[in-house]
Amino acid sequence: MFGLIGHLTSLEHAQAVARELGYPEYADQGLDFWCSAPPQIVDHITVTSVTGQKIEGKYVESCFLPEMLATRRIKTAVRKILNAMAHAQKHGINITALGGFSSIIFENFKLEQFQQVRNIKLEFERFTTGNTHTAYVICKQVEQASKQVGINLSEATVAVCGATGDIGSAVCRWLDAKTDVKDLILIARNEQRLLALQAELGRGKIMTLEAALPLADIIVWVASMPKGVEIDPKSLKQPCLLIDGGYPKNLATKIQHPGVYVLNGGIVEHSLDIDWKIMQIVNMDVPARQLFACFAESMLLEFEKLHTNFSWGRNQITVEKMDRIGRMSVKHGFRPLLI
Repeated sequence: MFGLIGHLTSLEHAQAVARELGYPEYADQGLDFWCSAPPQIVDHITVTSVTGQKIEGKYVESCFLPEMLATRRIKTAVRKILNAMAHAQKHGINITALGGFSSIIFENFKLEQFQQVRNIKLEFERFTTGNTHTAYVICKQVEQASKQVGINLSEATVAVCGATGDIGSAVCRWLDAKTDVKDLILIARNEQRLLALQAELGRGKIMTLEAALPLADIIVWVASMPKGVEIDPKSLKQPCLLIDGGYPKNLATKIQHPGVYVLNGGIVEHSLDIDWKIMQIVNMDVPARQLFACFAESMLLEFEKLHTNFSWGRNQITVEKMDRIGRMSVKHGFRPLLI
């Protein structure tokens, strides 16, 4: 059995979803209540591969909200993710994906040091961040969507915002090794990590976001933060492909300009309908088939009976592992969301 640990995008969103799912005691409560709310299994899932294989899964709502980071309730956020992991393990889930901020919190705050959660010793091999599949899917979106909008990669400049993160660094490695992209721009806050990535790749210009935007034919946004980012669409090239791989995704609602194409990054479509409710409440266009690539990674690992932390540790994703999860993805009927 596979599991998905997720969370909603805001307090307002959480209240609306609680009402829809039949949790009225959660629906009218403020942030303090959500800080104390325990994790819940709120959905039971059935997924069928194009091979005919069928698997079962569960969705664990962590009750974490991005406002907890924005209001500096770091200890609460850490407790939320650890409790959700313990809840998944207690219910016998073999491999669980950490979605959204769950994996970011785990890595940034080194949650592997907290092995004991009450009476449960966490078995970390039961959990994956899903970042390898997410990085693979974003790279395929770069390759395929660029053709859709008339951008030739061999003549293109690709700017990766969040380049030193787990997904961002993997995207840079893939673009360098597997494509003929002309130029790479590396954007991140930590200069030391940027220099290390630049040295590893043997290429890439280090720039600020403001300086990079007018130069980029393709922008890959993989920096997640509690609040969104403001981009002036008039500063962008035309055509320009902007792949929003952050969470929560909001660039499509903010950037509406002729010649600027915004694509939800890290989203896959399955070839067959998935029996679940959860994607209907996270505003997917086709909720029966569309999902986050990180969630799909746990499904792929369950299909292949590969119950291991496939994606784990910061900046450990290799092109070889992306290739491997990519083959699994194609085999079982997943494909990148395109324009």
